[in-house]
Amino acid sequence: MICLKTNIPEEVCNIDDELKAIYHSHDSICIWVFKTRNDRNKFMDETIGMLKKDREDYYISNYQ
Repeated sequence: MICLKTNIPEEVCNIDDELKAIYHSHDSICIWVFKTRNDRNKFMDETIGMLKKDREDYYISNYQ
């Protein structure tokens, strides 16, 4: 396990883990939040292998 110490805002910590998808790269960590577990799972399934920008665009066009 690798842990990176950081300050996560309390409002993010309070969101049910099953409603969050987390992505990381060499310079950033992204947390996407969904209304349902099914939305989160669908997002994960449909964005496998996508680059960060492509995932961001997919989230914006499908979940906002």
